[in-house]
Amino acid sequence: MEWMNKRILVIGAGLSGQAAVRNLQQLGAEVFLTDRKPLEQLEGVEGLSLDQEHLLVGHVPDYKEVRPDLLVLSPGVSPQLPLVQKALSEDVEVWSEVELAMFDCPALCVGVTGTNGKTTTTSLIGELAKRTGRPAVVAGNIGVALSGQVERMDENSIVVAELSSFQLEFIHKLRVHIGILLNLTPDHLDRHGSIEAYLQAKARIFENQRATDLAILNWDDPYVRELGSKLKGRVLYFSPTSFLTTGISLHQGSIVYAEDGKIIPIIPRKDLQLRGAHNLENVMAAAAAAKAFGLSWTEIAEGLAEFPGVEHREEIVGTFDEVLFVNDSKGTNTDAATKALLAFEEPLVLIAGGKNKGLDFHEFMKVVKDRVKSLVLLGMAADEMERAARDEGVERIIRATSFADGVELAIAEAVPGDVVLLSPACTSWDMFKSYEERGELFKELVRRHYREPIEQ
Repeated sequence: MEWMNKRILVIGAGLSGQAAVRNLQQLGAEVFLTDRKPLEQLEGVEGLSLDQEHLLVGHVPDYKEVRPDLLVLSPGVSPQLPLVQKALSEDVEVWSEVELAMFDCPALCVGVTGTNGKTTTTSLIGELAKRTGRPAVVAGNIGVALSGQVERMDENSIVVAELSSFQLEFIHKLRVHIGILLNLTPDHLDRHGSIEAYLQAKARIFENQRATDLAILNWDDPYVRELGSKLKGRVLYFSPTSFLTTGISLHQGSIVYAEDGKIIPIIPRKDLQLRGAHNLENVMAAAAAAKAFGLSWTEIAEGLAEFPGVEHREEIVGTFDEVLFVNDSKGTNTDAATKALLAFEEPLVLIAGGKNKGLDFHEFMKVVKDRVKSLVLLGMAADEMERAARDEGVERIIRATSFADGVELAIAEAVPGDVVLLSPACTSWDMFKSYEERGELFKELVRRHYREPIEQ
């Protein structure tokens, strides 16, 4: 594409939008940036050197105000926005920021998507990629925009990208050489409308693969498994529950790779630092990707054994007065929170609630009834969660008036040997800018309660 003097409108002025603007400015395009939020609520925008004509914040402009040649969407921007729909009706191309970032990038691209486990898997693959000695970047939905990270990547480089359904909705030529779909459970139905539409968005990660590319799929997930016969590239399955004669699975307490009647041990399950059956999915997928980009099974085993996990995903905050505190703020849907509950055998005090994404809580509350001794609810979804909890027979339900109040109430419920777990099953957007901000406050409040010095 010839970028010089193209009129390009970037919608959404967060990290992805700002990175896209900087990328496009370097390419010589005429860039416009818009966001509903006023300038005073947008950190970093003033450093983009956009004049008043090109910085359209505090409102979303009418299509005729800009008449763009291309729209670039940040992940949180709804495709139903009238400006986006008008552009589509005028046959103007609409790209996601990741499409822009990877345009003409010659690096090997590893793409990771799925409802849960994306960040852990992406981070783990990133650590394994470093062991190749090749230049590697980890970006995307993980909190670092791809734009600005990949410009200096060459054919020898590895880009590991976490890709959300929102980002995949508007890709065109993005090619993922190694694509991973971890799982699929109801999520973001407020945007996609149905599980089928959600699957369709996720499956786009494989859309531009070629016969030489690799798709890594979860055998245990029926939605994911059925995709295998429809894909252009090679398919490799993994399964934490069933032994696969071809693929990666568990065998006699170890993760193994099987092919042509041979079973190759990779790593004993007991050697992993990651807890919970769900993390086996992440480890198996990461191992398959690492083998595809050139590591030996021995090198992979070393990397898997050394990986401690990621921040805000079943992150150990510490043990105070013999109570273990765990930050799983990234558990923003019921499936993720369920997996966190099942990772612990100790009695649980659960802090849950926030903003719902159109999910039903009843199945989740069945697990809560079996696994949780005290349920502390907060946020916009608290009423809805309490109704579901009472419907399913959860007995100990405590309502908090604020996040800080919820942490104090949870601490008061806990006795030695318990685990206090923040796994909200909801987004953070009713109280916080992000799940990271929520998780950081949880850690700070716990440490403050026990008078541990807080790092500045």
